[in-house]
Amino acid sequence: MKKNFEGKKILVIGGTGTIGSALVKKLLEYAPSVVRILSRDEHDQFVLAQKFCLNDNLRFLIGDVRDKERVIKAMEGVDIVFNLAAMKHVPACEYNPFEAVKTNILGVQNVIESAIETNVSKIVYTSSDKAISPTNIMGATKLVAERLMTTANYYKGNKDIAFSCVRFGNVMGSRGSVIPLIKQQIASDGYITITDREMTRFMMSISSAVILTLATACTAIGGEVFVLKMPVVKIGDFIDVFVEEYCKVNDLNTNKIKYKIIGLRPGEKRYEELMTYEESKYAFDLENMYAVSPNYDVIEDRYEKKYNKKAEQKSYNSAFEPVMTKEEIRELLIKEDLLNKNF
Repeated sequence: MKKNFEGKKILVIGGTGTIGSALVKKLLEYAPSVVRILSRDEHDQFVLAQKFCLNDNLRFLIGDVRDKERVIKAMEGVDIVFNLAAMKHVPACEYNPFEAVKTNILGVQNVIESAIETNVSKIVYTSSDKAISPTNIMGATKLVAERLMTTANYYKGNKDIAFSCVRFGNVMGSRGSVIPLIKQQIASDGYITITDREMTRFMMSISSAVILTLATACTAIGGEVFVLKMPVVKIGDFIDVFVEEYCKVNDLNTNKIKYKIIGLRPGEKRYEELMTYEESKYAFDLENMYAVSPNYDVIEDRYEKKYNKKAEQKSYNSAFEPVMTKEEIRELLIKEDLLNKNF
């Protein structure tokens, strides 16, 4: 990967979040000329600057993807852009739908137009499994954003820019995910809330999310949606193992832990889908991930030449994939160091 990032000017939009900051950390290992971080959270930028000891290769820019002029300024002279900015929480988007539209759709269009104006060479947008057959506002906005990104390859004119997307499952340990929530609930001596014990989810680690995103930037020729092959967990099993191991590591009494079934939240599904059957017809198998090429009347042969192994035609759905055993979940939690008290 070093040859793709060494000496390059890189912009990470939304770079103060969990995945964004991990991405910045990894990028710095490849000696880029500069990494600019654009986000609207001044405090998080301060914390991140201290974490990286005011690294000379970092620039911190306050701004919002809703502000196109600011995005253009941040993007001037940049080679590669990673766009991680989004409203990601399902309930927040359900109750503030047009705010989600302004960030997740209009913001993405601002980034696209800014990239075309400033001659960026590559741009990677991070999407979500909720974009597939969406039942909520967050998923619907992510689906539109994906379409905006992939079709940008066809109206960019003579600009040499590759627009692509990477589609995540649930990222363990990220802000707002289930693990920090359980830790907070245990710390407050409250109930651990469970939506549905039989609910299944694709789970990935922060390190896997970062590697997938970087690999996408290195591999993409433009128009693809990349999907990591990732394990599936049953929520009830995941919470059982996490609570057991978390209490063991932090010397807490598991007998005092109480559970409460609260049911599905507005717009939530019992399963998640990472790739539809229809998409699989246009997908290629890259061993550890899929590359879904654009579904248009005429598919350019450049995807066939780049990725020579067609994917199996099927829906990549958490309801139909093998679930991790409790022991496999335990090993993953320990490997990713997710059992400490920090949240």
